[in-house]
Amino acid sequence: MLRQSSYHNIYAKRKMQQRKDEQETTAAKPTLRFVEKTVKDVLVNKGRLAEVPYTATLGDTMNALVANKKTALPVAAPPGQWIGAGGSMILESDKQTGAVRKHYIGMVTMLDIVAYISDDDNQTVGGDVGGDANLERKMTVPISSIIGRSFEGLSLWTLNPNTSILECMEIFSKGIHRALVPMDSQMENVQGVELVESASSYKMLTQMDLLKFLNDHSSELGEILSSSIKEIGSLNQNVYAITDQTKVIDAIKCLKTAMLNAVPIVESSNDIKDQTQLVDGKGRKPIGTFSATDLRGCHVSALQTWLPLSALEFTELVSSSPLFAAKERVSTPKEIVSCQPDSALSEVMEKIVSRHVHRVWVVDQQGLLAGVVSLTDIVGTVRVSLLSKMDVM
Repeated sequence: MLRQSSYHNIYAKRKMQQRKDEQETTAAKPTLRFVEKTVKDVLVNKGRLAEVPYTATLGDTMNALVANKKTALPVAAPPGQWIGAGGSMILESDKQTGAVRKHYIGMVTMLDIVAYISDDDNQTVGGDVGGDANLERKMTVPISSIIGRSFEGLSLWTLNPNTSILECMEIFSKGIHRALVPMDSQMENVQGVELVESASSYKMLTQMDLLKFLNDHSSELGEILSSSIKEIGSLNQNVYAITDQTKVIDAIKCLKTAMLNAVPIVESSNDIKDQTQLVDGKGRKPIGTFSATDLRGCHVSALQTWLPLSALEFTELVSSSPLFAAKERVSTPKEIVSCQPDSALSEVMEKIVSRHVHRVWVVDQQGLLAGVVSLTDIVGTVRVSLLSKMDVM
């Protein structure tokens, strides 16, 4: 009897383990399907590539950014006349003859433009950007002379369409925000990022495209989406800010110095230095957001008027601009898109996608800054989770 009972216990335990294994395998199937996806899958609904010629002025480029609702555009030039950013050689060639039509010499971002506008060269004693005449002069320079003023602009990358989703996530979790994807690459058996490429057409893949793809396939990502951002390590507790007394030109210089695309605006203290430099935002109340993207729709005449204003006043003016009013479900600079440390990752991802922001400020129960969650943080966290699932399988 004891032997028979022992046998039944062993059999029951085996059956329980078998059912558990089957359940884990069933739960893992969606994840397996997801990690088999490639860059090509992310780009299914992506439109044609928008670009600017190397002869376009800074003013023309800012208009193109607004028209295409972009924060960065590739710069195209005739072949054989330029060295591409970072030594890259990204060429567009005729599909039939193979003849090279153009050379993408770099990527111009709003941070490049901000860095150029805030450049101290030829500034007047008054401390502005050199007066109205100097700002107008800056708006007429060719965009080719501005490439590379931000760290990201120093290189131009392509990403093969057959690159796995996991490798793509690894690349975008290391500070690369965008890459050109050749739609009919002449480079065979290549995956990952490249500095040399030739194709008849390209598309742009961005961190935001990747995050939207992750959000659309949330059912395949597993339980990580229900975890809090603090629990899974997506919360970056280092958050720099400017105050409500910081002038627009000083805010632009702050973005340039720290190579940040956006900062929260917090209530000022009595320290006069706080008005001209970045401050530690942690524990302070956010009342707005100042972003390099907000400047792209500013005509030169508007910039001349707005640069002496405080960054907070600027956000209020831009918030009432038709450029923002025309966009549905997109946050305005004045609006604070925030979450709390215990917010689920799925909630944060949904806010990023629906409000089309590139970061979410994290606040505590008193509404004071506790950190920030960026696209880079989320992509890196989800990738680590997927890899851990693959190891278990």
